[in-house]
Amino acid sequence: MVNTEAIRNAVGKLAVEFDPERIILFGSQARGDADLHSDVDLLVITPLRGNRRAMMVAMDRTLRGSGFARDIIILTPDEFERDKEIPGTIARPAWKEGVTLYVRH
Repeated sequence: MVNTEAIRNAVGKLAVEFDPERIILFGSQARGDADLHSDVDLLVITPLRGNRRAMMVAMDRTLRGSGFARDIIILTPDEFERDKEIPGTIARPAWKEGVTLYVRH
């Protein structure tokens, strides 16, 4: 399991650099059943600014050197609201089991 402080520091960097609406930790780290090989799954809810893939790569670069493997998924606010109750979407487990670590005020 990854240190909670390391995850919070990473989320803080993403918040400062990209100004998303919300960042949700989901998956095994959020459920508390992560092991030494588990990565950190972050759902970043933000309007798209250009290409989604390019934004994900930029976010991953921002977290280079964080000391843990991660998957960063980007959804727009509309996509998250549309998909959060649909089984099989990435939004559903984030909504049901996730831990919101950042909300823009």
